[in-house]
Amino acid sequence: MRRLAARRNNDLSFDDSNTSIKLENGSSASFSINGALSSDEQKLYQNINKTKLSFYDLPPQGEITLEEFEKWAIDRLKILQEIQSCISRNKQIKEIATIIKPQLQKLLPTTSATPDAFLERKKDYYSHYILRLCFCRTKELRESFVRSETLLFKIRFNMLTTTDQTKFVQSLNLPLLQFISDEEKAQLGPQLYQTASPILQFQLNLNDEQQRKAFFARERYIKLPFENVIELVGNRQVFIKDGFAYLAQFQQLNLLASEFSNNISESLIKTFQYIPRLNEDDRLLPILTHLSSGYAVTDFDQNDGQYGDNSDNEINAESVWSPDIMKHYPLSVKYLMEGLKRNHHLRYNGRQQLSLFLKGIGLSADESLKFFAKAFTEGGNMTMEKFNKEYRYNFRHNYGLEGNRINYKPWDCRTILSKPRPGRGDYHGCPFRDWSHEKLTSELQKMNMTPSQISSVLDSCTKGEYTTANTKVFEFTHDFNGSDPDINDQTLIAHPNLYFERSRQLEKKKKEVEAKIKGTM
Repeated sequence: MRRLAARRNNDLSFDDSNTSIKLENGSSASFSINGALSSDEQKLYQNINKTKLSFYDLPPQGEITLEEFEKWAIDRLKILQEIQSCISRNKQIKEIATIIKPQLQKLLPTTSATPDAFLERKKDYYSHYILRLCFCRTKELRESFVRSETLLFKIRFNMLTTTDQTKFVQSLNLPLLQFISDEEKAQLGPQLYQTASPILQFQLNLNDEQQRKAFFARERYIKLPFENVIELVGNRQVFIKDGFAYLAQFQQLNLLASEFSNNISESLIKTFQYIPRLNEDDRLLPILTHLSSGYAVTDFDQNDGQYGDNSDNEINAESVWSPDIMKHYPLSVKYLMEGLKRNHHLRYNGRQQLSLFLKGIGLSADESLKFFAKAFTEGGNMTMEKFNKEYRYNFRHNYGLEGNRINYKPWDCRTILSKPRPGRGDYHGCPFRDWSHEKLTSELQKMNMTPSQISSVLDSCTKGEYTTANTKVFEFTHDFNGSDPDINDQTLIAHPNLYFERSRQLEKKKKEVEAKIKGTM
């Protein structure tokens, strides 16, 4: 009856007394029918509300709706995919933090002091556990999830104030976080300072000797077995004596991240062991399959003011062929335009992919008909009568002017990758997935990319990271030397229209900067 009631209310419980989805070994969660919080729920929510960061020790309790289940998971997945893309593009943690912070504030805030703070933290907590269900299924997925979540943990920890960091660390009660006495620190003072001094200089920018000594005098040290911070031992960032490492408090994040990573890794194995129980609930499997499909999650709304701005009427049936516009096209669109120009025709998937892309950059319905009519009839391969009879409806339908009047959106990379692979005579699809390495190399060479850059793109293709490959091509072919944060936007490009708009904005802002410089000379 509980299961039936949950279905009727479109609510989802991670566990009930009849059907238990145990996410941790031996743990169980009950959900409340009358809305009152059980003792387990109270314990969990107190834990969530205690600090602004979490080790996700307690499994979720109670009910959430299916809509929350999917929405919360998608928002977190966007963050993790961005982190994974940054890792694949060899970004340093400071660069990744700069890229991720704006998205965190938008999609997954946890530092808010507003009345919504508890709900924000609940979303963070539950979304983590939902994605455990998605990424526990294979070793590769587990490793990717742990790597991304651990880096997210580090970024969030560094975003906390010193007070909140201390509060969080105290809440963990980790046996390894035991500080040495002042006497032991004094005995080892010269060795500890000698080890810490260059780190303070390069990591904390304390270039003055007196500043470093003052910082060291206040700093507390943790003593623990050296194997717990083995990565710091290799980099000579800790002092070693009698098998123990002496870790400065400002370096404690490395220890916390290691503990966090190990906990998540163990939990994913346990989650995988209990995953067969999900077969009892046919509502979850399609959502989880979709989330773990490997395709990038993207947003695109041509009416949100971010894309498709054609207020200057620069985009029309003639200009979309011009070099000034075509230089901003991603490789997939350039190939479609090439096929259209060569054959005066595109098959259905190619027409859809190109038509909706052009719609997304601001080409109106009337201009779209002019463009395709000319392209199809040029050269005498097709009469205008045949075009109007066989193709006019198709292009008007894409703009919501025929049939069910649906305003179709341009295809993102996930949609393109979900379509049938191109056959002979087809021009649709994703070049990074569908082209041979030889063909892709040839095209990238035409874009003046270096051998090492091409090798990096091909490596991403081999790993199946097609959106990352697309993002690399953009970064390698566009200059990021400006100081404007909009120009230096280095987030994942998982949409052809985002590629176009970002390239165009970059060019416009560079011209504005150049104009200002000339004006001051």
